[in-house]
Amino acid sequence: MSGNLLSIGKSGLFAAQTALTTTGHNITNANVEGYSRQGVVQATATTMERGYGFVGTGTKIAEIKRYSDEFLNNQVRSATASTASLDAYYAQVSQIDNLLADTTSGLSPAIQGFFSAVQDVTGNGASIPSRQALLSASETLAGSFQQIDARLEEIGAGVNTQIETSVNLINTYARQIAEINAKIGSYGSIEGRKPNDLLDQRDQLVMELNKHVKANVTPGGNNALNVSIGNGQPLVVGQQAFQLATMKSPTDLTRLTVGYQTGDKVTQLPESALVGGELGGVLEFRSGSLDRVQNAIGRLAVGMAFTFNAQHKLGIDGAARQGKDFFVQAPVSVKAAADNAVTSTGKVGAVITDPTLLTDSDYKVESDGSNFFVTRLSDKTRTKIEPYDPAGTTRSIDGVAFTISGTAASGDNYLVRPTVDGAANFQLAISDVNEIAAGTPIATSAPIANRGNGQISAGSVSADYFTASPSLPVTLGFDAASGQLTGFPAGATVSMTFNGATTTHTGSAPFKSGASYSFAGVNVTMSGTPANGDTFGINANVAGTADTRNIQALGALQTKNIFNGGSATYQSAFAQTVSAVGNKTREVQVNASAGDALLKQVQGAANDVSGVNLDEEATNLLKYQQAYQASGKIMQIANTLFDTLLSIGR
Repeated sequence: MSGNLLSIGKSGLFAAQTALTTTGHNITNANVEGYSRQGVVQATATTMERGYGFVGTGTKIAEIKRYSDEFLNNQVRSATASTASLDAYYAQVSQIDNLLADTTSGLSPAIQGFFSAVQDVTGNGASIPSRQALLSASETLAGSFQQIDARLEEIGAGVNTQIETSVNLINTYARQIAEINAKIGSYGSIEGRKPNDLLDQRDQLVMELNKHVKANVTPGGNNALNVSIGNGQPLVVGQQAFQLATMKSPTDLTRLTVGYQTGDKVTQLPESALVGGELGGVLEFRSGSLDRVQNAIGRLAVGMAFTFNAQHKLGIDGAARQGKDFFVQAPVSVKAAADNAVTSTGKVGAVITDPTLLTDSDYKVESDGSNFFVTRLSDKTRTKIEPYDPAGTTRSIDGVAFTISGTAASGDNYLVRPTVDGAANFQLAISDVNEIAAGTPIATSAPIANRGNGQISAGSVSADYFTASPSLPVTLGFDAASGQLTGFPAGATVSMTFNGATTTHTGSAPFKSGASYSFAGVNVTMSGTPANGDTFGINANVAGTADTRNIQALGALQTKNIFNGGSATYQSAFAQTVSAVGNKTREVQVNASAGDALLKQVQGAANDVSGVNLDEEATNLLKYQQAYQASGKIMQIANTLFDTLLSIGR
């Protein structure tokens, strides 16, 4: 009897000792990140049958239980990936928000200062200082465009660095998870004998991995965890770790992308597939905000250069010469993919033809071996180029004329970025104040001898004037009997626009007060009521210095709706970009705050299960200490009983 009692006491002593050790382990690891509370699960030892019944033989340790809920852990991992992505996005987009919102030295005051200088020349056409001030303001405007683009390029370089860092960390975590899978597997899969601390370490590595990319976790054989990312690409399978790699974009060697390494081959992964974590956040920021802002600023620069140059070339400079380009307009960026077939003869070119139709999107031109397709990357709108002539086919899409020729292999592609270089290459094209085309090449007059009150406008010209200019002077006369305006150049086609309707005439045209007449690039408007025989002169203008009609037209561009299909001015187009960035920044900030609150909530729920409560553990210490002492007392009593039995035998 005493022997059984001694064995029972010993089993209780060992159980209490194990419980004390486990409790101490909990207490000392309470502040270790990722540690899960452990507890001793006791079970009754096998009983022994006696004639009068079953007699207990003590206790045993059934399991060292790890308190961890995989459902809650998975919620924490998802929330961690989402929050890390939003935080990374916000850290980047807030830089652009601060850059564009600068009201003292940003682009908006530079545009305003430029047009103020244009207005000064309007009022002081012959003033050399005012013209010099215009050139200076133009240089300032160009510098502002270039500085913004340079800062955006710096942010893009920072994105490259962060991508490289994230990929290296992801690969490191993948290797470590695979190594721990191997260690856990070496212990076998006996129920109740799981290496709890290794499980904690592995779960924590998976949690850290989700800070860089969203990882999907599934159980594998032999207590392993399998980890996949993106569209199901395996990152860890059992004891094997797969690797990611950074690679240069085939169509932009300055841009890093993420590839999946299989042996010696690296396959580029779609950026849209890598969501969550810092890597997903910076990739989404680059495609969703950085590229669009750079394109939007470039679109503004290209549109301003295009429209300002077009109007400037309709004027004459101080030497009565046709105006030339005032600003340098950046060409469209077209880059063939580096992995296009070497046998391909396909060529793609692009030219901006209408700034009112430009978008902030890039375009992908790709071939299926027989046909070419143009895809607008912002919304994936795909346009088939048909009919297609390998000798050369031009198709206008969104204000850009795409010219495609040759034959290409299936899969060959080209990246077309109409406005990405607009701000970087925006600069002043003239350097002499005498090259400012402030005047208009024609001058009109109405003789004092006219008897009626008919008037002719100051006149303007179109681009046709410089390619097929009429022989000036031209004297228009009014014939009261026929109601015709005569004197137009022989053979010239006269377009008459009245009340929105346009008709064409030759030699003469009906006189209507308020009607506009155009011929050979000359545009005039007639008004009033002329008398029979009244004349109106159209002459070549040689006063290029004093005349400011063209500079007035240039100044009017400030308030002209040009962008977004003719619904936005220079300033409002820029304001829309600033507003879009500000709204996106605020949206990401709010979502990040909400995500952080959600993360804390699910972390709290997970900690309720796996976290160590020091008060509870202190109570357990006392409980197990008393159990240890009680078990020791049982052994002491057993020893006393045994001594009593021995004394009886003596």
